[in-house]
Amino acid sequence: MRYQAVFFDFDYTLGDGTQAIVAGFQYAFAQMGLPQPEREAVRRTIGMPLEDEYTFLSGDPDPQNRARFRALYTEKAGPMQVETVRMFPGAGELLSALHRAGVPAGVVSTKRGDTLRAILEARGVLSLFASVTGGDQVSRPKPDPEGLLAAIAALGLRPEQVLYCGDTVIDAEAAQRAGAAFCAVLNGTTGREDFLAAGFPCAHIAPDLGELERWLAL
Repeated sequence: MRYQAVFFDFDYTLGDGTQAIVAGFQYAFAQMGLPQPEREAVRRTIGMPLEDEYTFLSGDPDPQNRARFRALYTEKAGPMQVETVRMFPGAGELLSALHRAGVPAGVVSTKRGDTLRAILEARGVLSLFASVTGGDQVSRPKPDPEGLLAAIAALGLRPEQVLYCGDTVIDAEAAQRAGAAFCAVLNGTTGREDFLAAGFPCAHIAPDLGELERWLAL
């Protein structure tokens, strides 16, 4: 295996939190007197910082409303996350294979770190990760490479030694800016053509996590 560590985004890369995320959006929008966004509209924003998702869907850039949205969203979605998020097929097998091979795995996500750890613990896979970096642990969200670079450095590695796997062009840009290799995972709403059109280098495009494990030759 050519990589010394493999890092992952979480939502739509390793796990599917659609139920909790959509519920949080619809609850917050209703509380704010806004038309509730459609499920597919919300799905297409997953991977963006939460406040940017609000502005994208509502057209409202007001900082106070963005902050209020986050609080309302968290009130609804937070308690649902651990119960409703499901890991994608092949996630456990891939993480176990990396662990057996002695290749550290990490998560670098916009989701809160405590939420990520609770989800991974409940699914019995937290012990398979060398690091978990949430959006609340960085000052600049993806596509800024701050979180990814910090996670790589914490393992004593260089960016060119690692692979970052994600489901959005935001993830691809973060990997490029960090100097890491990138693998697109087609579990979300971004298709192969979208990644190719964006122009960010892809070491591989994996249709699912099982295929990714085979490509990594674990």
